[in-house]
Amino acid sequence: MNSRDKGRRGELELAGYLREYGYNAERMSQYCGKTGVPDVQGLPGIHIECKRVERLDLTAAMDQSKRDAREDEMPTVMHRKNHCEWLVTMRLEDWMKIYSEWDAGNIPFRERGGDDDERK
Repeated sequence: MNSRDKGRRGELELAGYLREYGYNAERMSQYCGKTGVPDVQGLPGIHIECKRVERLDLTAAMDQSKRDAREDEMPTVMHRKNHCEWLVTMRLEDWMKIYSEWDAGNIPFRERGGDDDERK
């Protein structure tokens, strides 16, 4: 399998996984070469750079996400290797914004089968 096909399949896989959590996620067309277009769209305020590779230069991937993200989006890299789970990499300042909102009770705890009472 070539890297372009693996990337496409990774984007479709990630979009499907996000849909399982109730988000209307979809793979965006990447062949046009436009900047500002995330690999996967559907999480408001998050610019997703999707990487499905065995060796990942996280710094370069995050630089790409930061370069392509709009001003109101948090640049984020979602990535996984073969036989591994999906991981999320983002800037600490952005993660702290999300965590602070959750800790203040402004973001409900969402997990498959979980409810808001399990939050703390």
